[in-house]
Amino acid sequence: MLGRGLCLGQRPWPRVIKFFCYFLFTKSSASFLYAAIRFQVWCPKVPLYFPAALRQMSPMRTAILLFPGINRERDMAIAVRQSFGAEPKMVWHKETDLTGIDLVIIPGGFSFGDYLRCGAMAAQSPIMRAVKDHAARGGYVLGVCNGFQILTEAGLLPGALLRNASLRFLSMDAQLKVERNDTVFTAKYAKGAVFRAPLAHGDGNYTADTATLDRLEGENLVAFRYADGNRNGSARDIAGIYSPNLRILGLMPHPEDLVDPLLGGTDGKPLFDSLAAA
Repeated sequence: MLGRGLCLGQRPWPRVIKFFCYFLFTKSSASFLYAAIRFQVWCPKVPLYFPAALRQMSPMRTAILLFPGINRERDMAIAVRQSFGAEPKMVWHKETDLTGIDLVIIPGGFSFGDYLRCGAMAAQSPIMRAVKDHAARGGYVLGVCNGFQILTEAGLLPGALLRNASLRFLSMDAQLKVERNDTVFTAKYAKGAVFRAPLAHGDGNYTADTATLDRLEGENLVAFRYADGNRNGSARDIAGIYSPNLRILGLMPHPEDLVDPLLGGTDGKPLFDSLAAA
């Protein structure tokens, strides 16, 4: 009866008033849609109206890529579930379709056993053609550790990750400084904040020619720097970089390892919370 009452008179109620009624009588997205349909039946003269804020309430649809030798996909899945409240899609490297995906995550590990160079063979996998198309459409891409190496080998980020300066595998915590917080990856951090993230790599020495390094600095594309000593020899203490459109991020440390107090801390969770809120 309430719905019919809204339509009495010569003029229908404004669409925004109709939406407000939906919102008052619902508490979940499922019941919201049910109520919206019911109100549309009761009051057909008033078109459905979903404000932009509501249309963006659903979390990013996320795909985590799987290559032979990758071993951090489940850690990434835990981080996505906790921040997004949704299950990521696991995509095998021989697949070629990323339709409907908003965020592609390339996790860490040792794809193809690091044969030839870290990430070199994975960069030639069929799925990477779809990743490039996804990036060209403006989709988001996150590559961590081996994922960062794959992004550089695929040409989606500049530079290369070489053998650590010490020639030793590094397994320890690092302190990272947030260079900017106006991106979808870092919005939940404060600019200049320092947070903890584990290292686990033998080839994390970020290297590029001077012109590329100057461009990254000049265009503010350095995402994170090592703040407690540069253990792997990376040029200018660079721990992570963005693409020019700020939609691709590659970094060597593992924020997904610190997303729950039971795992030792939550320093990495703001990165995933930032993506979830985008």
